[in-house]
Amino acid sequence: MSDVAFGRPANDATLFRGRTVALMLAIGIAGFAAMLVLGAYAPDLRSGRNGGGHALSNAVTGYAGLVALAEATGRQPRIVRSARDFDTEDLLVVTPETSGIDVSEALTQRTSRPTLFILPKWRTVRDEDHEGWARYQGILPLSEPIGVLSPGVRFTMRHYRSGGGVLTARGVPGRFWKPRPIQVITGIDPDNDEQDDRWRKLTPLLTDGKGGIVLGQVGEGPLYVLADPDLLNNRGMKDVTQARAALALLDWINSTGAEGVAFDVSLNGLGHSRSPLKLLFEPPFLAMTLTILAALLLAGIHAFGRFGPPRARTRAVALGKAALVDNSALLIRKAGREARLGGRYAAAIRDRAARAFGVPARLRDGALDQHLDSLKAQHRFTDLAQAVQAASDRHSLLEAAQALHDWQGEKAK
Repeated sequence: MSDVAFGRPANDATLFRGRTVALMLAIGIAGFAAMLVLGAYAPDLRSGRNGGGHALSNAVTGYAGLVALAEATGRQPRIVRSARDFDTEDLLVVTPETSGIDVSEALTQRTSRPTLFILPKWRTVRDEDHEGWARYQGILPLSEPIGVLSPGVRFTMRHYRSGGGVLTARGVPGRFWKPRPIQVITGIDPDNDEQDDRWRKLTPLLTDGKGGIVLGQVGEGPLYVLADPDLLNNRGMKDVTQARAALALLDWINSTGAEGVAFDVSLNGLGHSRSPLKLLFEPPFLAMTLTILAALLLAGIHAFGRFGPPRARTRAVALGKAALVDNSALLIRKAGREARLGGRYAAAIRDRAARAFGVPARLRDGALDQHLDSLKAQHRFTDLAQAVQAASDRHSLLEAAQALHDWQGEKAK
């Protein structure tokens, strides 16, 4: 029996043509690659247009206008989505939207590097009619901006209707207008038992002229706090004078070794963790990824490019005497009956020796054995034949059969 049909298959027996298969493979590979890339960079592709107060928001309380302005003027702004990127000499602008956000990591890593915290002010909701916009609902309670840096730094604050005017600058470049209403820091809470000694000093840089601090330096290091976000958010960027002053303020705060300005959005819920999948598309692992892709491409080309005519499948059961002998030997070996063939082999050698040595035809059985023993040889035929019949395993049978075969060859010389 065979599982291979006789005859040659027809040329039109294939289900799909080669071009169809190639097209299907190309589409599948392209789709799979696109899925991997999008899965790796999906967090970076989030627009952040949720009406929040962060650097990706185009709402009135967001800072997308400041980022776009810094980009247009060559200040090289970048969006930070992970706390690992806080380790930079660039000015880091942090915009926490509530007091419940943990800013301790930013404070710990930025003790000697310029950092600007912009405190929250407005309570907003998303504008359902315009994607990315926000609607005012009023001013946040003072507990929200006060709690941003608490308990290490706890301010006393107030907000009131300013009536407009110009803020008083103390060494800060630019001309800022007073927001309406305005939110200011009045000092550091003296009753805060958990106050960090490093930040007990508060130096006013922008004031309202009434004892309120709009921009202050906390401690002796480059830690700055902006009490009213309307100086730098999209609402404040509508005025050309204030926009120019905002850029001058960023340059003034930034360190001499800085290469740009970093705007953090990880504390606004737009961060991401390190992705192993993303590592495949970035140096130094990008070279390995490209090498693997090239190897797969070459393997695919090799699979489609056949060398020589196709080889037909072999039969499950071969034809011919040799195949019959091989199959029979295999069955005997599988059955473990090889040792029982010794007697038949001895009988076959006896018959061949009788014909080869011209033994008279009348001699049979014992008489034939006596005649073969009488022939001059190193060993007697009957001893060798008994050794073959007495073999109990494959190895002993092989040795005895070989000796009997050598006896026959010795007498044939």
